[in-house]
Amino acid sequence: MVFRKLPGVSASGMGLRLSQKFMFLLFLSGLVTLCFGALFFLPDSVRLKRIFLSKTETQPVTVGSGSENDAREHLKKPRDQEHPRGMTSAKGETSTKLKTLTRKPSVSHEATEERLAGGKAQEDFTLPRSKAESASERATASDRGATSDTFSYAKFKGCLLKPPLGRDNGKPSDPRTDERREKVKEMMKFAWDNYKRYAWGKNELRPVTRNGHIGNMFGKCGLRGASIIDSLDTLYIMGLMEEYNDAKEWVQNSLDLNSVFKSKVLELGEKLLPAFNTPTGIPRGVINLGSGTSWSWGWASAGSSILAEFGTLHLEFVHLTELSRNSIYTEKVMNIRKVLNKIEKPHGLYPNFLSPVSGNWVQHHVSIGGLGDSFYEYLIKSYLMSDKTDDDAKKMYYGALEAIEANLVQKSPGGLTYMAEWRGGILDHKMGHLACFSGGMIGIGADDGAPEKRQHYLDLAAEITHTCHESYTRSATKLGPEAFRFDGGGEATATRLNDRYYILRPEVIESYMYMWRLTHDPKYREWGWEAVEALEQHCRVESGFSGIRDVYTMTVSHDNMQQSFFLSETLKYLYLLFSDDDLLPLEDWVFNTEAHPLPVVRKSCLQDKATQDKTVSK
Repeated sequence: MVFRKLPGVSASGMGLRLSQKFMFLLFLSGLVTLCFGALFFLPDSVRLKRIFLSKTETQPVTVGSGSENDAREHLKKPRDQEHPRGMTSAKGETSTKLKTLTRKPSVSHEATEERLAGGKAQEDFTLPRSKAESASERATASDRGATSDTFSYAKFKGCLLKPPLGRDNGKPSDPRTDERREKVKEMMKFAWDNYKRYAWGKNELRPVTRNGHIGNMFGKCGLRGASIIDSLDTLYIMGLMEEYNDAKEWVQNSLDLNSVFKSKVLELGEKLLPAFNTPTGIPRGVINLGSGTSWSWGWASAGSSILAEFGTLHLEFVHLTELSRNSIYTEKVMNIRKVLNKIEKPHGLYPNFLSPVSGNWVQHHVSIGGLGDSFYEYLIKSYLMSDKTDDDAKKMYYGALEAIEANLVQKSPGGLTYMAEWRGGILDHKMGHLACFSGGMIGIGADDGAPEKRQHYLDLAAEITHTCHESYTRSATKLGPEAFRFDGGGEATATRLNDRYYILRPEVIESYMYMWRLTHDPKYREWGWEAVEALEQHCRVESGFSGIRDVYTMTVSHDNMQQSFFLSETLKYLYLLFSDDDLLPLEDWVFNTEAHPLPVVRKSCLQDKATQDKTVSK
């Protein structure tokens, strides 16, 4: 799962990262995404049987985030993107050519499949129907009708265009790149081995003091093992099978769970539904899974819900509908869209705080970083995950992007493109590390906007990514600060002491990975390697990796926290950056805000296979 921290949090308290995307992109987000997304490329002999909640659990669980910092975590990231070196014109502008992507399938390849933790090969994941069948299931039973067959991963596999793990597990043909990929793999093993040795079963490792950290990333539920859950697919993708099997065994035997995963994840999804019982249908940020009582975060303005929390549910909830054949999950997130489409948006922008009671904006604060980020990311990714059939998501995304360009995108005197924050019409010329995801986001959407703007969007993505890279190169450690500014005579540097920390965040590297895959410009791999070297020099300690409190001094002070997202996102994106594109190809996979893969849903293909199956059965 994932946690990230919002700006303004002390370096010592960075153990929880509510991601830039929201304390847990919804506890469920990590679960569904990680476990079900990975099912498609894991071996038949594996199946994750359990997840985080016992039947008796009655403590609050976050539907959004846990604190402003957590919100950022789930909001998942503001991300500052950089300006590609060697591609800057006299005006500081960047032009990058988009590599042609062929997304139209001609042949269906068989993909290795599935479960994240021991059990029979190929078992369909459906919630058994019983006397305890939920009201929501009964209400939608008629909708399922002839399509109420058990969920079949075999059908999904058959609709993938390429094998998930590619040829030779995505091993690059270039020996130098392969050597770099192996280094990233060694970093993952080192981080994992120390977590296992000193913090096994805890949420995160404190590598300096060599002990575990529990924190409150799951609210106050007392849930454990976030680093294990978050690392499962990373370990598998890297071929660290002994470590993967250890993690799988822990999930099976040590989590306080009472039922197999396929049932529990759907049960958890149902338990989250009461959070949507508001006058508008906009969910509140926290829910007690026992009583169903929900409430908003105390720090959130006037009891409001957070854009990056309630806006970062689409991928997981739509996938829950696919798994359960129950349309209620999709209906909930589509209702959120209806509310957002209906209300007036200042200058076309989406402020970060919305009242779940009145449906009105509470503050006119707009950010592509913490509190807002993942909402925009999920719009374009919803469109891509739907096999480009979700036209509403597409319209909302490109409409929002136009408003962002018109109001937030700025050019510094030194030629750097950045995204400012907007506070009631006044620009704050600050960009957060979390906002640096936006380079990759704009890049993956370049193909599907207006044809005449395709190159424009790719150039914008490259410029933002370049700016984020500059925030790294302008520090002594070559790692980027939590937030950097473009006023007071400085550019792409943190001018405030409380913005100088780096907590192993992935957003900049995430954009490198996407931009590499879209353009194959070698500078992105070079920039990624610079980050590897900086992580090794400044963040690697004797017993793991730690964030640092000031990126502008070579006398490093460690924050003593190996964040869960370092294993699930930072190292995974680095590994993908140094792998061939056929390892989790973008034609077939969408990464959620915590870097867990979900498959592109090709409904026409699935329907054809269902028809074929019925014909054969007759």
